[in-house]
Amino acid sequence: MWNDEIVEETRQVRDRYAAKFDYDLDAIYCDLKKQEEQDPEKFISLPPKQPEIIPQAKVS
Repeated sequence: MWNDEIVEETRQVRDRYAAKFDYDLDAIYCDLKKQEEQDPEKFISLPPKQPEIIPQAKVS
């Protein structure tokens, strides 16, 4: 099977970061929010996208 080195490296970084917090999502969230408060210019907020309604094909 083909492996993408960038994807693999990203997964390893993500796993190491999560392991620092024993994979506790609340602790990870708090850390990310703390980082955001310390350097708000590193984080961007985008407005939510509106879902696109795709009409269903008619079945005859």
